[in-house]
Amino acid sequence: MFASIQSLLKKTIGAPQEEPLDHEQALRMATVALLIEVARADYNVSDAEREVILRIIERVYSVSNGRAREIADAAEREADDRTSLYPLTRLITLECSLEERVAIVKLLWEVTFADGHVDKHEEHLVRKVADLLYVPHKQFIRTRWQESGE
Repeated sequence: MFASIQSLLKKTIGAPQEEPLDHEQALRMATVALLIEVARADYNVSDAEREVILRIIERVYSVSNGRAREIADAAEREADDRTSLYPLTRLITLECSLEERVAIVKLLWEVTFADGHVDKHEEHLVRKVADLLYVPHKQFIRTRWQESGE
């Protein structure tokens, strides 16, 4: 289950092959990968979405802008080979509390609203990820309205 996340982590930080996967780092990479997937859902990653992803990485993980770019670039390259969201969401579901999973859904909405337009594909993917993260529908709806400012 951790294979693609390990691969992404190793590409990003240059970890040696024999080094065991750190769960905290794997969770970070899984979250960033989901942010990238939502940005790509409408087949057009805007500059605004890229900037929001970088700001999220900097803010949530307390890294420099350069480091955030490295992480985001690695996650975007990895996304080309990804066939399923399940390994990402499964890891997050196993390791995170409901409150943390709801916070991740809020981050997904933040990316979705970045370019001022919510595409139906983006909204569908956020809903799908929220379901895979076992976020109750009521909380999913609440996160959407909190992020939209409506």
